[in-house]
Amino acid sequence: MKIAHATHYDLFNSRKWPRYHTGHCGTTYYKAKALENQGVHIEYIGPLEEKYHPIFKYISKAKNRWYKQIVKKSYHRWAESFINKSYGLQISQKLSKVQADIALCPDVNLAAYLECKQAIVFWTDISYIGLVDFYHNYKNLCRETIQQLQKMDRLALEKCSLAIFSSEWAAQTVIDAYQVNPDKVKAIPSGANIEGNRTLEDVKILVEARPRDKCKLLFLGVDWVRKGGDIALAVARELQENGLNVELTIVGCQPFQDSAPPKFVINPGFISKSTEAGLNKINSLIAESHFLILPSRAEAYGNVFCEANSFGIPCLATTGGGITTIIKENLNGKLFQLEAEVSEYCNYISNKFDDYDRYKQLALSSFNEYETRLNWQVAGKKAKQVLSEII
Repeated sequence: MKIAHATHYDLFNSRKWPRYHTGHCGTTYYKAKALENQGVHIEYIGPLEEKYHPIFKYISKAKNRWYKQIVKKSYHRWAESFINKSYGLQISQKLSKVQADIALCPDVNLAAYLECKQAIVFWTDISYIGLVDFYHNYKNLCRETIQQLQKMDRLALEKCSLAIFSSEWAAQTVIDAYQVNPDKVKAIPSGANIEGNRTLEDVKILVEARPRDKCKLLFLGVDWVRKGGDIALAVARELQENGLNVELTIVGCQPFQDSAPPKFVINPGFISKSTEAGLNKINSLIAESHFLILPSRAEAYGNVFCEANSFGIPCLATTGGGITTIIKENLNGKLFQLEAEVSEYCNYISNKFDDYDRYKQLALSSFNEYETRLNWQVAGKKAKQVLSEII
């Protein structure tokens, strides 16, 4: 089986990845490597160029001003058909020069206007219909952009031989929205976007090394609001007020720019995984924590939960989006309703921490979930299987 893998960015140069999509780009990289590790030959197509007639630049600028200032709606220029038709044409031209059975796209827009003799597959976290009114930058969209996004969803789903999503929630979303044949839609959980070869014995040592006199919570996310940072902070504060010695480490953002953080908060800010020092620091912070707390208001998937589980860290999260594929009740964490009271989080944390033997069982079963379900070896094996069935 030979696959042509298309991206509009350079998959092997993380410094040039789109700034606001580094997590998605990292996941795409690990998906490709997971297939390679299963013996699949991959031809990489990318980066692509954003090509269009110069007049479209002025048209899109005028549209943006109109929607923003007059209509008071958001407009996404990148969703315009003239941009994505160009991507499809570029991929098609490059495909004519390689031997491949499958054209694999990590984004719906790359598959939407692609014409080729190869079987088309896209493997992503979520469809555009799943993003609309779910993620903040997909709210209050103008009708034109919504129609363009839905058109790309429909075109990609019609053309593809297979649509792979990271969660059952995302897969079911397109089945319900577009009446897609369920047989061509699959859910394959993604793995952890960090390298790791920890064994059960390694994780047992990490769990035993965590302090018994201080409950260490970790918030790991760049979007403070969407990831529910305010909820995590409220949980830590209430635990502290209730007498539990707690420490909340906030990585990825700095919400206290106008004031000093509370004494129980450590806020190192953004730490880049692209450097060895940064990666080691993040790994260390995860390893020494008792819980990852990420009460996201919107989450298409959440590879960070898999990363935490790989260290034997249980996760506290919400029932929104694709998280439900990752977190299984009292196996690798706990899911809370979006409207859950802070006290519900506090009671769960206190009960587990006060009975440390039960906590250790939860930590080890969290690693077991990673080892059996939530890693790239499992994902790559499953992906190879379903891809081989369409050629």
